[in-house]
Amino acid sequence: MKTAFITGGSKGIGYGIADALAKAGWNVSITGRQPKTVQASIEKLNQIRKGCAIGFVADVSNFDKQKEAVEKTLQTYGQLDALIANAGVGFFGSIETLEPRHWHETIDTNLTGVFYSVKACYEALKKSKGYIITIGSLAGSNFFAGGSSYNASKFGLLGFTQAVMLDARVHDIKVSTIMPGSVATNFNDHVVDEKDAWKIQPEDIGKIVLDLLTMNPRTLPSKIEVRPSQPPQK
Repeated sequence: MKTAFITGGSKGIGYGIADALAKAGWNVSITGRQPKTVQASIEKLNQIRKGCAIGFVADVSNFDKQKEAVEKTLQTYGQLDALIANAGVGFFGSIETLEPRHWHETIDTNLTGVFYSVKACYEALKKSKGYIITIGSLAGSNFFAGGSSYNASKFGLLGFTQAVMLDARVHDIKVSTIMPGSVATNFNDHVVDEKDAWKIQPEDIGKIVLDLLTMNPRTLPSKIEVRPSQPPQK
């Protein structure tokens, strides 16, 4: 049975991916920063299939925590077949108001955190000839006012992922990045309601991840941009 390690997997896009994989017969190991949220998500996932999910409180910006979570995943399930590097944060505002601490948290989570996750999983993925999927953003190719730290992190993530794709293919590891636009999640404390029905839903990203993982190995969609089909109704 295959196993996926999903950062930021306790809510939003990460949970949508974990749910899709668990329903498809995968074991999933999720991380998050909030103990109650991680525990609640594990319990919910294990209702799909008993024992299919484990989870850890681990900040991706802490390399030791990433290595520890991966080691425990391997101890539990014996192998690692996919890394879904999803954890992310966002702070928005003009360069005049953006605080240095928010710059560092954004880069440390959205870019350095992905590097740490890849490094922690790499040897296990070499053994399984597995898959690395990073969750980027359309903000990785479309800059906007007030997005200096977020744009920098996501532009960097796109470049990082594509370079790793070239490094990793010599080990038969596949690497893709998914770049969503507006997704109906609680990102930045947004409250999801019926007004968000026009947006991409977390389960839609889960389906894309599953499609990548089950695609014929001769084909590699290395960069996938995803947008809502229609703009919001005014």
